[in-house]
Amino acid sequence: MKLSILDRSRTRRGAPDSAALTGTIERAVHAEHLGFHRFWVAEHHAVPGIASGSPPVLLAALGARTARIRLGSGGVMLPNHQPLVVAEQFLMLEAMYPGRIDLGVGRSLGFTKPVREALRRDRNAPDTFAGDLDEVRSYLEGKGAVTARPHVTSPPPMFVLATRRGLDFAAKAGLPVVVGGPILGAPGARVPELDRYRDSFIPSAGNPSPYVIVSLEVMIAEDEDRARELLLPEAWALAQSSRTGEFPPLESVADIRGRAWTPRLREQVDASIASSIHGTVEQVRVAVEALAARTGADELLASTSTFDRAALFESDRQLSLLDV
Repeated sequence: MKLSILDRSRTRRGAPDSAALTGTIERAVHAEHLGFHRFWVAEHHAVPGIASGSPPVLLAALGARTARIRLGSGGVMLPNHQPLVVAEQFLMLEAMYPGRIDLGVGRSLGFTKPVREALRRDRNAPDTFAGDLDEVRSYLEGKGAVTARPHVTSPPPMFVLATRRGLDFAAKAGLPVVVGGPILGAPGARVPELDRYRDSFIPSAGNPSPYVIVSLEVMIAEDEDRARELLLPEAWALAQSSRTGEFPPLESVADIRGRAWTPRLREQVDASIASSIHGTVEQVRVAVEALAARTGADELLASTSTFDRAALFESDRQLSLLDV
């Protein structure tokens, strides 16, 4: 199983947003040194807890600081962009960093109603994702109504960040998928949606067979309690967002412990941590092998965040050493 990282440029309480972007660049350099297969960044608009609103701009900076690791988007949200512009941005990246660029696309809208309005998106607008996917692909391959520039020898590969319906789009288009969250189901259970994706996959140019990337948080520490503690800042932020509608910056474990906890908050935090893979190196190895067995995943994309950057870098280091 290939091992990769998704970094969402998480902001931290008391630090400027620019520190989150600098941290992403430093982590990409570290990930390349450790031998990870790819390093992806994300697109989130007007979210206090995330500094990355433009994957292509950030990827250009990452490419300048790295030499070998694949770089990509996890992902570009097609409802927010014109397909031609997306194709042009990623063709430019491919021209600058040949053979290293991935285009991951998703179909999520803005986080809140004001953000959707700022993006000129209507939640009730027709779903054009399948058509947009085909259009972006046609421009990348030089087969569109107009010729997107610059011309490159090999276009960057496309990946679909897939929900259940997205898996059907990807299978029909013959594209690799990235899955995570509720779709993975309970530990130990097969994922029927992935079986359906593989069964209905139509081979395409560059993708002769289905390819599945599983994305979830992976935290390695000296013991399970410490790993759970390191996952607390992200779990707390997620629980807060469901209560306030705003996804906040990461806070230190000490600050979170000093906050007022309701039973509902504790339940949400516990559920979030339980959905991750965490513990000692050996515990994580066993859990990753079990995940691979039940999903048939070709690759693991660790989307881990925590307040303590040094602990995060050490967890990445330990993860890179896993033989799975």
